[in-house]
Amino acid sequence: MAANSPNSPRQKMINLMYLIFIAMMALNVSSEVLEGFELVENGLQQTISSTENQNNLILGKLEESYQQNPVKAMMWYNSANQFAKESDSLFSRIQDLKEKIVKYADGVDGDVRNIDNKESVDAAYQIMLSKDQRGTKLKEALITYRENAGKLVSDSKLRTSIIERLNTEPSKKAKENNMNWEQSMFDQMPTAAAITLLTRIQSDIRAVQGEVLNDLWSNIGGDDYRVNSLTAAVIPRSMIVMQGSSYEGEILLAAVDTTKRPKIYIGNTILPESNQGKFQIGAGAAGTNKTFAGHIEWERAGKDPLKIPFSSTYSVIEPMATVASMRMNVLYAGINNELSISVPGVTSDKIQASVANGNGTVTATNKSWNARPSKVGQDMIVSVTAEMNGKRMEVAKHTFKVRALPDPTPYIEYADKDGNPKMFKGGRINKADVLSVPGIKAGVDDGILNIPFTVTGFTIVFFDNMGNGIREVSDGANFSDRQKEQIRRLQRGRSFFISDVKAIGPDGIQRNDVAAIEVRVN
Repeated sequence: MAANSPNSPRQKMINLMYLIFIAMMALNVSSEVLEGFELVENGLQQTISSTENQNNLILGKLEESYQQNPVKAMMWYNSANQFAKESDSLFSRIQDLKEKIVKYADGVDGDVRNIDNKESVDAAYQIMLSKDQRGTKLKEALITYRENAGKLVSDSKLRTSIIERLNTEPSKKAKENNMNWEQSMFDQMPTAAAITLLTRIQSDIRAVQGEVLNDLWSNIGGDDYRVNSLTAAVIPRSMIVMQGSSYEGEILLAAVDTTKRPKIYIGNTILPESNQGKFQIGAGAAGTNKTFAGHIEWERAGKDPLKIPFSSTYSVIEPMATVASMRMNVLYAGINNELSISVPGVTSDKIQASVANGNGTVTATNKSWNARPSKVGQDMIVSVTAEMNGKRMEVAKHTFKVRALPDPTPYIEYADKDGNPKMFKGGRINKADVLSVPGIKAGVDDGILNIPFTVTGFTIVFFDNMGNGIREVSDGANFSDRQKEQIRRLQRGRSFFISDVKAIGPDGIQRNDVAAIEVRVN
């Protein structure tokens, strides 16, 4: 057990004597008791010296760790140096207070190591409790030091120990006498006792410094376990690679500090250390079970480098993409045809599409793509490119048949008794339902397409009782007044025909003579 350990017999003896001497201060202190403080003082000085030697050893280890691995040790090394400076500053401050007390008691030639007026109770009071309030300032400095030490240690029990060791709360007896910490320490305290008390605080400072340094040292792996089994690992970005792209991944040495990189060879080629294990090799031709291999070299002190082999397999596939029309494999000229385009493993913002043969355009929307062919009867070829590994490449071409939009069908759109929209395309219908709508509509609605057209005119043919046809013409999509009047006059079971429908589709082409429908009124 170290001589300065708080549980050593020597330290226990010093602490016991310190308590005895303090308890006797209320008595008429004899010269023998005052001489006893010198014994305690000498013991504390030896403890301080021993602790300082150990602290310097730990600082040396921290310096060595920093020199070997600055990245890993820098934070703890800097914290240790800063705290060591803070400890030295507070230690020197207390030493200065001790010298002031002795010089007040013995004069300008007073020596802390050889005090003449040990029994003087005025020196400590004048220096520590007078108007300069040095005792209060010392307490505040100890509190700050204690808090800073607590922030640096990771063990809660050690933090509690530091608080207890540098406790600045007055004793229970002092509180009963309405005395604060500095009064209980220095009021009516003989010079020899005051010097010993301050030396004890210096000893505590060095002990706390050692505890903090030890904790910082443990944080950078001062007692790291040295592994004796190392495994090389290959972590690919993907086991499947498209032809023309690259097989990428990362090579790691398990159980090794990542801040100290080994040498990595793929075949006979060494990876640059700046790559930190990341690699890239050409994928080559399409195929499966392609292999690449190498080894890792780990430097060992006094021995040849340790070589750990590695290997990995991967597959290369042809470039591919999914390009599908939302209306099967046919595109209609003059309108936007929705396309779904995707490339496995590539985000949508890295995908581009264009028309390879000039028949129209392809544009992106929020969720899909729109293909708009310009010529009927000529295929539309959609080319898809994708950005992979920083390089843009064509991944697919897809050919679509291009057709003209089919002619629309005229219909009457009305609402049933429940308010649901209905499309009447011929047959029986209530006269009231016909008269409830402004006119007719037209569109393509065959289960695949749902494309509205704009009606620009139509004719209704009515028949009188003699079978003569009466033609009433509308110049737009709405019924004319004469058409409505004729519909109102129709008796139940009579029919009329909607014919000569003219409509313009979204492709801009005018359709004439759209198929007629028969309407029989109920």
